[in-house]
Amino acid sequence: MPEKTDTTTLSFKRLRETKNTVRFEEETEPGKPPVIGTIYIQKWFIGDAEAMTVAVTPEAR
Repeated sequence: MPEKTDTTTLSFKRLRETKNTVRFEEETEPGKPPVIGTIYIQKWFIGDAEAMTVAVTPEAR
């Protein structure tokens, strides 16, 4: 698990569209499990993008 203050950047590729969203699938290294897996983003925001990145920073509470 990453350090609590480390930010991890995850890459996603466009998988398919639904009525109002676009489904993206996380691209992982071979043999490594996905952190998020699948994510849905609203079409009005993502537009025609074929790929996207998400930065994740775990926070302790």
